[in-house]
Amino acid sequence: MDGVTSNAEETKGINERDVMLAAEVPKVEGPVTACDVEYRVYSSRWFILFVFCFLNLSNAMMWLTFAPISDYTAEFYNVTFDQVNWLSLVFMIVSIPLGVAATWLLDTLGLRPGVILAAWLNLVGAIVRLISAIPVIPESARFPVAITGQTLTALAQPFILEAPAKLAQLWFAENQRATANMIGSMSNPIGLLLANVISPAIVKSKADFLKVLGVYCAPAGVGVLLATFGVCSSVPPSPPTASAAATSETFWQGIKKIVKNLQYWILFTIFGVGLGLFNTLATILEQVLCPRGYDNTYVGLCAALMIICGVVGAGVAGILVDKTKRFQEVVKVGFAGAALALLGLSFLSRQRSQQPGIATLCGIFGFFGFALYPISTELAIEVTYPVAEATSSGLLIVSG
Repeated sequence: MDGVTSNAEETKGINERDVMLAAEVPKVEGPVTACDVEYRVYSSRWFILFVFCFLNLSNAMMWLTFAPISDYTAEFYNVTFDQVNWLSLVFMIVSIPLGVAATWLLDTLGLRPGVILAAWLNLVGAIVRLISAIPVIPESARFPVAITGQTLTALAQPFILEAPAKLAQLWFAENQRATANMIGSMSNPIGLLLANVISPAIVKSKADFLKVLGVYCAPAGVGVLLATFGVCSSVPPSPPTASAAATSETFWQGIKKIVKNLQYWILFTIFGVGLGLFNTLATILEQVLCPRGYDNTYVGLCAALMIICGVVGAGVAGILVDKTKRFQEVVKVGFAGAALALLGLSFLSRQRSQQPGIATLCGIFGFFGFALYPISTELAIEVTYPVAEATSSGLLIVSG
């Protein structure tokens, strides 16, 4: 990470940026800054953040529905484990081309169209998945229908994952951005945690698939209602900061600047490797551990520990960065801790009867690794300013 701007310059740039931009904002009634310019935050920002969190959580549950019950999934759909993995891999494949399109839409049309489109894709995909489990569907058609529904929910993911950084930038004060981004981003692993709990709890045989897929439709439906009728604007009436009020680069201008930004590409490469490793681990953890004598309950515990510790780590990192602006130190420590834990996990996971060690390493990996997600997207915005938020953070997410 030596290519990233030094702490002194970084902190100075973050603090001075809003001051220099203050003169560009028109005067409005209400609270004012020293430059007679209003920067106001609205309580509705928390509701909008909640809507994005709920959609993120629901979509993550869709992603990992089948991974904790891959044995029953293979039996119900009469497919191999490799084919079951495609129900998860489709999310990663779709995110590459659609991630760029989602970035353009969020930066050009705004948050509201993006969140409404994502909510409806998520719900329609959930309904199609449910249809695959209806008894009248021929067995040979079940898996194609399921993968179609899973693809539709995967199409929603880029719009949801790329939104928190832009939402934090447009709606929250500077000293709340990292925390807001953390909350929005960490709802995704909480959804993964719920999927690891709900799917094994409901599915005890292949006869339970109609029930479990119906359960996952409920939050998707609530998400559509919240997004369609609850999110009324892409931006607040008055900006929270001068940088939020300033005009960002157009999408293609931003792409040109990013291509020439070495700092961004260092972050892009390292973050992409880390996110890709996590996605792979979440997908195949059961298939790695179960053949060595670990049962589904223990695998679910490991996944839960990884996510719970990750949410704690992300919370600590978000608050720390909001108070100190020490992006570099937090990112470096997070990468180092996650790498060491993953190395240990790659060794112990090949051994039998290593329950305490594997569980501990999963927790450590989550604590350090998850902290990198919201902080890295915030850092991407800082090192590429004035590139639009969804462009810099969105392309970073596509890297994984």
